[in-house]
Amino acid sequence: MEREKDEEITKGLNLILKSSIIVLAGFILSKIFGYVYRIIIARHFGPEIYGLFSLATLIVGWVVAVAGLGFTEGILRYASLYRGKNELNKIRYVFRFSSKILLLSTILFSTILFLLSNQISLVIVHDLSLSVYLRILSWMVVFWVFSSYFLAIMRSFERIKEISLIESITQSFVKVLLLIVFVWFGLEHNAIIFSFFASIVVMFLLSFFYCKLKISEVFEDYRLDEKTKKKVFSNFVSYSWPVLFFGVISSLFYWVDSLAIGYFKSATEVGLYNAVVPIVVLLNIVPEIFLQMFFPMITKKYSLKNMNFIKETSKQIGKWILLFNLPLIAIMLIFPDVIIGILFGQDYVIASNSMRFLSLGVLFSSISLISNNLLSMSGKSKILFYDILIVTIINLILNVLLVPQKSIFGLDNSLGINGAAIATAMSMILFSVTVFVQAKKYTSITPIKKEMLSIIFAAIISATFAILIKGLLFHSLTMFFVVSFLFASSYLSLLFFFNVFEKNDSLIVDSVKLFNKKMVY
Repeated sequence: MEREKDEEITKGLNLILKSSIIVLAGFILSKIFGYVYRIIIARHFGPEIYGLFSLATLIVGWVVAVAGLGFTEGILRYASLYRGKNELNKIRYVFRFSSKILLLSTILFSTILFLLSNQISLVIVHDLSLSVYLRILSWMVVFWVFSSYFLAIMRSFERIKEISLIESITQSFVKVLLLIVFVWFGLEHNAIIFSFFASIVVMFLLSFFYCKLKISEVFEDYRLDEKTKKKVFSNFVSYSWPVLFFGVISSLFYWVDSLAIGYFKSATEVGLYNAVVPIVVLLNIVPEIFLQMFFPMITKKYSLKNMNFIKETSKQIGKWILLFNLPLIAIMLIFPDVIIGILFGQDYVIASNSMRFLSLGVLFSSISLISNNLLSMSGKSKILFYDILIVTIINLILNVLLVPQKSIFGLDNSLGINGAAIATAMSMILFSVTVFVQAKKYTSITPIKKEMLSIIFAAIISATFAILIKGLLFHSLTMFFVVSFLFASSYLSLLFFFNVFEKNDSLIVDSVKLFNKKMVY
């Protein structure tokens, strides 16, 4: 019996890893295209236009979170849950009523954003320069919400490869290609708006037609009695409405710093700060590639009450996230100026310390995503909403205290963009600790393995060694690559010395070999 459980866990981890390799390839291409897109904007149009674009996508993203009503996360959880119980009629019913409600919601909020674009622009940047972005992008809300909705359906059916192709690769490539074409034809800043809009429309069309053709059973008629329909509807809405507010507040949480900088400082400093944000977000790549398959898988197992599988899988994924993320954060802490300079140019290097602070916060956040998924799996969406609400209020207060140039509430602690980074990092750490404790309470699962302490020691020792070597060399691009190589070599050697690797870790190597073999053939 014990052997069967081990084989089931190994099989599940193997499936997660195989999908992760595909997702990683998609993520790499997506990030390359994403950085090329941002770099073209930042270098060709300058910090002010880049700042306005960042603010516009912030606001539209917030409206998308509201207009989505939490249904994207709801369909992901309940489609996975009902698949585990083989209750396809319930999936069809949820799809039918939720898509109708979403259509009305997205049209309503698109119209509201369009009508209020001038007022929003005056409040945020004190002039109408932001309004043109908001008016055009407001009509993107319908396509953006439904893109996420159909991609969630695909994810619940574990079509991870196709999601990567549509969302990570095609959409990103189209965005960059159209930006270059539009700039070539002299559209100036309109090139940014139209290229972004068009890429979302392309993602919507691809995700919709894939679901229609390859997951066509979702679109078929359902057979449920009225009592069952009422129960399914009630459960879905009860789960989704806290997720709605969680999504709204989450969007606000991750943009409070940029909003505070825009309000107290200028669009230029928003642009400087948002050169750092996409770099730091790289730390989310590792958890995201594992969690794409992880969440629908554990939700199906949760429907079957297989808690041992969920526990052991969570611990192993937690270890892998730490194993890969610690060297990334070490490089960001040691060489923020070099990394920013390479990607965005020397004008943005002033944000180096902001990158250090944010990277620490995102490290904690990336690890806590497992606990976040465990709470979502168990239906604790209300708890997650209360958590993010409280932490966002704290983040806002800290930003108000630390960002402005002038004294606020009698305190003269203004730190500008560094203050925004400190406030957000502290809030991220607080949220991470909170959901970690709650996941332990409600699921009895702690995604920690004893080997993780050795991983931390290996990273600290290697980073200390790298800093000492850095101090002996001239500041140059060559120095960056030399010290990074020495750090990586030292880190890997110490992992073997501390005997960190175990049986399940070999699955990573096996998955990479299998992926390479498929690529060759």
